[in-house]
Amino acid sequence: MIIERPYTGRVSPGANPQQREVPGARIIKMSVGGMDNNCYLVQCAHTGATLLIDAANEADRIAALVAQEAPGQVQLIVTTHQHRDHWLALTETTAATGARTAAHTLDADPLPVRPDRLLADGDTLTIGDLVFDVIHLRGHTPGSVTLALTDGAGRTHLFTGDSLFPGGVGRTTSPEDFDSLFADVTTKLFKRYPDDTVVYPGHGADTTLGTERPNLPEWRTRRW
Repeated sequence: MIIERPYTGRVSPGANPQQREVPGARIIKMSVGGMDNNCYLVQCAHTGATLLIDAANEADRIAALVAQEAPGQVQLIVTTHQHRDHWLALTETTAATGARTAAHTLDADPLPVRPDRLLADGDTLTIGDLVFDVIHLRGHTPGSVTLALTDGAGRTHLFTGDSLFPGGVGRTTSPEDFDSLFADVTTKLFKRYPDDTVVYPGHGADTTLGTERPNLPEWRTRRW
């Protein structure tokens, strides 16, 4: 499997994964399945310990990527939320890697693998020398989580699942859910982190908080 560089943050189903190196870590992004789900490997540069975010689909491709780039090094698989397209390969990937699994308490029951660790807002995950903050964002699902990694240079990387994309927040199905998600994204992400913070969504291309911040009033008005 060819890992493409330089990193653009734009991958497509069936195409080669891309790798980004940041101080203390490397991030590999691959699109899987017909819904263009992003699967991420985040590896500690010093220890090799690896986090897998969303074993979404195409278990064979995920297994091949892990075998090539992080053999025996995946310590944890985090599922960002309960929607089926984000866990279709979870059973096979868990069996292939032997890794523990984690998800938020409120989204755990629909998953095909009972999480070894139930996450809550404010938790931290330690993978090698890397520390990820768990941020609970209510609205797309009851238990959606974002993982925040601050690299060795002080820049933050947010793995947002389906809660934040380029151009808006994730899909919601009621006015109450939109209000909840918009409030959480605003207060827990935009008010907490600076403009250079990178956003790695569950589908599609990356963005930054600085790119999206001017559009918050429009999102509030249009309500998606």
